[in-house]
Amino acid sequence: MTDPLRHLMQAGFLGRFYSDGAWREPAGTERAGVVDPASETVIAEVALCDRDDVAHAVAAARRAFPVWSRTRAAERAALLDRVHGLVMERLELFARALSAEMGAPISYARQAQVPLAAAHLRVARDLLATYPFLSQRGTTAIAREAIGVCALITPWNWPLYQITAKVGPALAAGCTVVLKPSELSPLSALLFAEVMHEAGCPAGVFNLVNGTGPVVGEALATHEQVDMVSITGSTRAGVLVAQAAAPTVKRVAQELGGKSPNVVLPDADLARCIPHGVAAAMRNLGQSCSAPTRMLVPRTRLAEVEALAGQAVAAFVVGDPRREATTHGAIANRAQFDRIQQMIRIGIEEGAKLVAGGPGRPDGLTTGLFARPTIFSEVRRDMAIAQEEIFGPVLAILPYDSVDEAVEIANDTIYGLGAHVQGADLDHVRAVAGQIRAGQVHLNAPDWDPAAPFGGYKRSGNGREYGREGLEEYLETKAILGFYR
Repeated sequence: MTDPLRHLMQAGFLGRFYSDGAWREPAGTERAGVVDPASETVIAEVALCDRDDVAHAVAAARRAFPVWSRTRAAERAALLDRVHGLVMERLELFARALSAEMGAPISYARQAQVPLAAAHLRVARDLLATYPFLSQRGTTAIAREAIGVCALITPWNWPLYQITAKVGPALAAGCTVVLKPSELSPLSALLFAEVMHEAGCPAGVFNLVNGTGPVVGEALATHEQVDMVSITGSTRAGVLVAQAAAPTVKRVAQELGGKSPNVVLPDADLARCIPHGVAAAMRNLGQSCSAPTRMLVPRTRLAEVEALAGQAVAAFVVGDPRREATTHGAIANRAQFDRIQQMIRIGIEEGAKLVAGGPGRPDGLTTGLFARPTIFSEVRRDMAIAQEEIFGPVLAILPYDSVDEAVEIANDTIYGLGAHVQGADLDHVRAVAGQIRAGQVHLNAPDWDPAAPFGGYKRSGNGREYGREGLEEYLETKAILGFYR
């Protein structure tokens, strides 16, 4: 079982949604084509749900909530353990689905997209062994209880990863969920629903409705029986969901846009940190909200940085995502490809220095949504390429004259999701990190920590995902006075 399309077609999942423990025919008749960005051809069609389908899924989640929210933590952990095991068992199937639906190189899908997604399930499972759902404060008990039915809205750029980052902690908290994946990358979500079913998830605890934001997303956000919405997407999408949810005063957790800085301090080892910074900015072809796409470097070392950055990009292999040697595949969809091309042209028009790449496809690629990894230097902080989220393989190098100016530039954005600081003096690195207004800061290229909370300041969102803080997003706090005598 390694061909996800054949598997999904044979199972009949492409034409159904998953609600109340079963695969069901949708009330709606609309379909959406799934486009392979490497060939720009439609490889499948999935059924889109309508408001009636959303109502069915929400009702199922509401019915399941009283029982699921009162299950023992060990029982919830056991389910997550089974789901984790099935995801890892089907790693190749998921990897091929991700490569087909959003252009991820198959090697990257195997090494990052799937195992990192599975890590969220493992962390949520492990938290259940120690999390204090009931604690004492004097004679008062502090109870942390599941918030209720949660609508989970996930994006196209890290499809499986963002699903598990929400489903794992929500189920661990005792919530029931209705998942709306992106209609642009629905294959991995359908496979995940199958995993949930085979893992023995009780009916109604997990539900999946494919559909568009204006129909299904809005229906979930406005539904009176939905207690919380968690959305990962653009800042614009997050605003629309918050506005739709406001009349019912439900909680809205938002993980939105970013324009993350990478502050390279004067004493940094450029030969080490510049290649890493370029790779981090263009990981997943820059289609990551936390990608460090602004590299801030000492003006006196700008020429060295440009040379090293150009060498790093030259080592990339852009091409067919199915080839093992490919390091960077296709942009996930046509709208994003066009956006990237537009922003590269704007960077040139603004007068930034083109160090590598540029508009158009890489040499030798005449079809497919392939973009040239692009580096601009001598970028001013007021340029569009320094302020707007491009969401593609475009790195802006901004020179600074003092560390104080570097911190000022780093914070000169409406976003505050991630940041990087690199330097030899760790005390100085820590001090600079403390001045950056961002929800997560990486010091000297550390290993990824799935238990580290992730989320944004400013217009990058509200709330946190991953680890203990991610679990707590799905909990209410109840004070029970006089509980202890």
